[in-house]
Amino acid sequence: MADHVIVGAGPVGSATARLLVAQGESVRLVTRRGTAVEGAEAVAADASDPAALTDLAKGARALYNCANPPYHRWPELWPPLHAALLAAAEASGAVLVITSNLYGYGPVTAPMTEETALGATNRKTRIRADMWRSALAAHEAGRLRATEARSSDYLGAGVHSLFTDLVLPRVLAGRTATVPADLDVPHSWTYVGDVARTLVTLATDHRAWGRPWHVPTNAPCSIRELAAEAARLAGKPAPRLRRMPDALLALGGLFSPMGREFRKVQYQFTAPFVLDSSAATRTFGLTATPQADALRTMVGF
Repeated sequence: MADHVIVGAGPVGSATARLLVAQGESVRLVTRRGTAVEGAEAVAADASDPAALTDLAKGARALYNCANPPYHRWPELWPPLHAALLAAAEASGAVLVITSNLYGYGPVTAPMTEETALGATNRKTRIRADMWRSALAAHEAGRLRATEARSSDYLGAGVHSLFTDLVLPRVLAGRTATVPADLDVPHSWTYVGDVARTLVTLATDHRAWGRPWHVPTNAPCSIRELAAEAARLAGKPAPRLRRMPDALLALGGLFSPMGREFRKVQYQFTAPFVLDSSAATRTFGLTATPQADALRTMVGF
């Protein structure tokens, strides 16, 4: 038996497991391959199997959804996995802590707070909105206790985002980065370590349950500004960036499932996309890790 059961061992799940282990907590990490994190019990299992996950969550105080199915397979893989997590939380009594993002809000015209309406406009973004709606309905019906941590695009070692995949490697190599985004609009970036700290806090503080929370996140900055800071920290020349023409992105989508899916959420990078995380700071005293420190974990300096 473990007090904390984490589904998923990507950057968020692994960081959360390491944080809990460092605090002396007992942790069970559930993945299809039995991925290990030192100090945590590794279990290979299909978390979308309600019976299997319910058995693994017996006696747990918290059940963390840190999974992230392949982007282009969300409509196929998220519903059964989410349903299994709801069933396991209800049967075990564990607090369900959901790792989420900003997709559920859809296109916005102002900084996002937890009170911003879930206005997702396409099938993929509605999945995240509907996951929270169903968890909240179960919470309000008294079937389980649930909370959700929402963050913007990740920074940190091992994470995947438009910046980490398309910009940073080329900046560090001194090459030109071609980016399907407006390079100068404000954008929020969330450090993965702060996601882990927020998840653990939400799991153990009853004030968190029954509502979503934004992970503490630094003031927004543009892709150009972020690239310049990364280059400075790494001792590299000033970055060379250019915007990818929309026609080229559309052409790439003919051959790449990821490219096709990105076009549906490109609005996040063509206008200001800003996260207000002040509620978590006021309530729990959580603050964002300085952006330079987050970047240092990625550039090795």
